[in-house]
Amino acid sequence: MNASQDTGKSLGELLIEANQITRRQLESALDIQQTQGRKLGEILVEQRFITPEDLTAILSVQINVPFIDLKRHTLQPQILSRVSEWMARKYNAVPLDIVDESLIMVMADPEDTQAINDLTAHTGMQIQPAIGISGDIREAIDLNYQAKGEIEQEVKRLVPSYEVGRSFEPILSIDTAKNTPIIRTVELFINQAVKGRASDIHFEPQKDGLRIRYRIDGILHEFMSLPMEVHPALVSRIKILAGMNIAEQRQPQDGQISYTVDDREIDIRVATIDSAYGEMVVLRILDKSRSLLELGQLGFLEDDLQKYKRMLATPYGLILSAGPTGSGKTTTLYASINELDRKQRNIVTIEDPIEYYFDDINQIQVNTKAGITFACGLRAMMRLDPDIILVGEMRDEETANTGVQAALTGHLVLSSIHVNDAVNAFPRLVHLGIEPFYSSSALIGVIAQRMVRRVCPHCRTTVEIPPAENEVYERITGERLREYQYGTGCNFCGNTGFLGRIGVFEILEVNERLRQMVTDGASTQEIRIQAVNEGMTPMILDGMKKIKEGITTPAEVIRTIVSVE
Repeated sequence: MNASQDTGKSLGELLIEANQITRRQLESALDIQQTQGRKLGEILVEQRFITPEDLTAILSVQINVPFIDLKRHTLQPQILSRVSEWMARKYNAVPLDIVDESLIMVMADPEDTQAINDLTAHTGMQIQPAIGISGDIREAIDLNYQAKGEIEQEVKRLVPSYEVGRSFEPILSIDTAKNTPIIRTVELFINQAVKGRASDIHFEPQKDGLRIRYRIDGILHEFMSLPMEVHPALVSRIKILAGMNIAEQRQPQDGQISYTVDDREIDIRVATIDSAYGEMVVLRILDKSRSLLELGQLGFLEDDLQKYKRMLATPYGLILSAGPTGSGKTTTLYASINELDRKQRNIVTIEDPIEYYFDDINQIQVNTKAGITFACGLRAMMRLDPDIILVGEMRDEETANTGVQAALTGHLVLSSIHVNDAVNAFPRLVHLGIEPFYSSSALIGVIAQRMVRRVCPHCRTTVEIPPAENEVYERITGERLREYQYGTGCNFCGNTGFLGRIGVFEILEVNERLRQMVTDGASTQEIRIQAVNEGMTPMILDGMKKIKEGITTPAEVIRTIVSVE
């Protein structure tokens, strides 16, 4: 197609007519184009003169092809199977539908005749091009092209007569673990997990097969099942990668894999344990290339954010991040460290594992085989002239005692602790052998938190709140809520209605009144009431505010927070 055959107007003229850009902005972009030789639309988006959506909509007018917003469409597996993932990525195009025996392809560049010819030959169908936002197409490919089909093909190579429901003898594990099919199968599982934003991969032997599940946004989703015949080879391959003992199957083992996916460095922690039907394996995925969140991106209420920044500005004392496993404590601690002055102060951390590497910070990895535990590392750090200390977790009496002493002797100490809410940090420290006087004197504050899933911005809609959930909302907030935001499910959220997570917090700032109450042996309920009277927003109330703002749903808040209130 040719622009002159359609509108007869240039892209710049169309954008000016649509009041999307000014004449001066167009001239500025044309100057860049003249020196760099890049596409005008790409430059206009890069300079933030227009959005990708605006550009794509105007291009559809200019070249006379439909504009398809993939955020509003769900790709069907039977249609998707017409085009291979390799071909989709090569031309940044996805199949949307079949109409009158023509395959509608949403393409970043519908004028690419070579792409259309290749897709015609590839599918054996006539191609009807449409235009879509380039980034949306890439994201749709990442989320919708799952590795199931290719994994099944590799399994058939391992077991040529493989059919669902048939029984076979287990495959020899050590030899087969070094063969190409099982190597490729493990790669596909890891690649799919990274593309799908999974934090963990579960390989779970069951009575009737090997179940594979991914944890995405805190929830486990079943990905597929394989015959148990491949289980020994698959486990052995993972053990080889993780430097574990292949022959040992009864004792639990831990290992580590360094991996790369699309130029992203991935650190994988591997844990195995023998279960009723064989060894269960869990892979924890740590993406070293992910962007570090700032405090303002975590989900704090504005008043709480300012309160926490005041706490971080205190020259010495103890700050604890509280919550169960998977509640985002490490993310909060990293964002806190990122907020501090790293140039003029010596910041030393001891972590297990190191999930993000900072410039200008001295980070130490726990290594129990070498005798480096949290307690041992913390004692050694005290001789390194630190200003600020981060301890990954206060999990034993020795670590807690050393951390509190460091906080009382002129150091700012940040750590995490496993308790349900902020107030329960005090009895937990007592359980770890810290006298109430010392814990209350050392503590600057406690941040308790949970993670709730965000409503997907691409498929969100307004729905009426169910009566039972409204009763909970009214009981906590004192007001009723008529409606809330709900995700119907789309390409971008894997049809879950949720995309990403956000923190829900309560921040207990310890003042002299609270210190005296702790020293005098006040109950946690009395301390909580006093803290709320002095301005602490309870975690459950923060969650309810996020429902009202359309960030999450009542079911999410009830699932993660109400049960512990």
